[in-house]
Amino acid sequence: MMPIKHRLAQYSWETLRLQLHEQGFAILPRLFYNNETKALVEQFDAENLYRKTVIMERYRFGRGTYKYYKDPLPNIIHHTREALYSFLAPVANLWMEQLKIDIRYPQEYQSFYELCRKAGQELPASLILSYETGGFNTLHQDLYGDIYFPMQAVVGLNQPGKDYEGGEFVLVQQNPRAQSSAKVIRLHEGDMLIFTTQFRPYKGKYGYAKLMLKHGVSEVTYGRRSALGIIFHLANQ
Repeated sequence: MMPIKHRLAQYSWETLRLQLHEQGFAILPRLFYNNETKALVEQFDAENLYRKTVIMERYRFGRGTYKYYKDPLPNIIHHTREALYSFLAPVANLWMEQLKIDIRYPQEYQSFYELCRKAGQELPASLILSYETGGFNTLHQDLYGDIYFPMQAVVGLNQPGKDYEGGEFVLVQQNPRAQSSAKVIRLHEGDMLIFTTQFRPYKGKYGYAKLMLKHGVSEVTYGRRSALGIIFHLANQ
């Protein structure tokens, strides 16, 4: 199988970066192979892979279960996190420059990883999520400490229309001096969606300003929906 960094390099990053700038998200179709998605789903009950399990109903986060991976991450997640970060770091730095925020992200993931650890964020935040019929995820942002990366990713692990119905990814943008707007995205098995963690630049009349965003998942009306969340920053708990 082709290594993940080579698969990532085959996409048009000029187009993807433009999409991230203009809409706050971009899709990489069929990034993961079917055997990789199936293996991740099959490992959901292998408790030795995870550091923490969250039953969403207990915290009014929605209805479903997610599990945070522990170190060392499974190889596919580890290699994806490192390779994807190197493609996104230039975008993140441009965003900070446009917004006049005094933050610059290192080009290599290991350096960013060490920055998180020095700030007391030492736990992996990548996770796997599972929703049965009736499951959903309320709008939220994945922030786990003072240091966070402005983009993250989710990978669909099964097929809509076959394994489940509903369960669309929802991205809500708080527009300046206007009502919020929503994007509804249907991910196929193996697709990766890169999206904004908290905010992205918006060029207005007087220069760049922050556009705030939240994300969630609509109700699953049939079957089981699974997804992999790849989060670059580490967590403090």
